[in-house]
Order: sequence, then structure tokens, then C-alpha cells
Amino acid sequence: MQALAEHEPTPTQDRGALARMVMRLFDHWQLSTEDQAALLGIAAGNRAALSNYRSGKPIGTSRDQYERVGHLLGIHKNLRLLFPHNRELAYRWMSTPNKAFGNLTPVQVVRQWGFTGLLMVRSYLDRARGR
Repeated sequence: MQALAEHEPTPTQDRGALARMVMRLFDHWQLSTEDQAALLGIAAGNRAALSNYRSGKPIGTSRDQYERVGHLLGIHKNLRLLFPHNRELAYRWMSTPNKAFGNLTPVQVVRQWGFTGLLMVRSYLDRARGR
């Protein structure tokens, strides 16, 4: 039993893996540094945090940031399920104006509304999937 526990990831390792995952997702979505910061709820000029996350340093321990990452990964999952044969569309969707959001892009919705905007985008995609 002890040997198994030695190989289980620690919470810090888990947060580091989440940081790397969300940064790869931002690369796929081709988001600007400012948009990446907005989606994570950090200051637009905080390039150091983004660089740290990219290198696998753990995502912040605040509930807000941890939940944001969870919602971003949920958005990604929804997009992959909605567009299983068109990865390019799934990756471009966050930066494409959408009538459901008053012709704002989903990223603009999050920038304008903050965490509430993130929930709006996630809920929209959940409904689109019939959840």
C-alpha cells in the first residue's frame, strides 16, 4: 500500500498538470496574452504568472482560479463533443462572434462579465449538448 501512495500525484502536482493543460488549450485557441489572463482572472499585465503556468508551476490555490480552469476545460470538452470532426472549428469557436452573445466572441463575454461570463459560455455549451 505504501508504494502506491508514493506514486500518487500530490495536490501541487495536480495543479501543475492543470496549469500545463490550460496553457496548451490557450495555444490551441490562439488567444492573446491579455485574453489568457482574462480567462484565468488575473491581471492583464501578469505575464509572469502565465509563463510560470506554461512551465508547469501550479495553478493558484484560490477557489476562483481553480474553478475557472475547471470551466475552461469543460468548455473545451463540450466543443470537442459538439464538433468531433472539425477540430479547427472547436479551437476557433472561442474567438468567433456568436449571435447568442450579442455578436460578441465567447472570450469577449468573459472579459466583459468576468467569472459570470465564463459561466454563461459554459452553460450555453452545456445546453447545446443537451445537458
